[in-house]
Amino acid sequence: MKVILKRVFDIIVSLMALILFSPLMLFSWLILMLDTQSNGFFFQKRVGQYGKFFTIYKLKTMHPATGNVSKIGAFFRKYKIDELPQFLNVLKGEMSIVGPRPDIEGYYDQLIGENRKILELKPGITSEASIKYYNEEAILSQHRDALHYNDSVIFPDKVKLNLEYYYNHNILLDIKIILKTIFKG
Repeated sequence: MKVILKRVFDIIVSLMALILFSPLMLFSWLILMLDTQSNGFFFQKRVGQYGKFFTIYKLKTMHPATGNVSKIGAFFRKYKIDELPQFLNVLKGEMSIVGPRPDIEGYYDQLIGENRKILELKPGITSEASIKYYNEEAILSQHRDALHYNDSVIFPDKVKLNLEYYYNHNILLDIKIILKTIFKG
């Protein structure tokens, strides 16, 4: 029953979000298409529920020729506008509104023991970990060895936060996390 309620909630919220934000997504897509001189969309393989891979949808914020985030792209990233197409991933059932953020290969798929329980959850658009590390790029830029800091400090903390969510998730907690996401900062 809990799984069905979460899925119905995800469908309703993602449909409302897609309807509400479709003008913003269209406008953003057009700007980013011109800015990145590409199709304006970004597709990447991510680790999903049970360790199965899926393709995540985002708006492209990096210029393909330089590999750098454009100034306009940085704005879209800062306000998470580039993440809006993920509501399509939610509608398709690949993601949830709330759950561990989907990561690239080599992180969640490598978890062992109890930590592997995180893979039983659908990845989400938001979570306690994504709220805590909303400025992860800025945090990492302050460290000489950003990869080491991520792997030894940030990622283990995200695992801890996501495991807490695994054991305590319910619809009320999801609503609380969504509200924290909307009203943070």
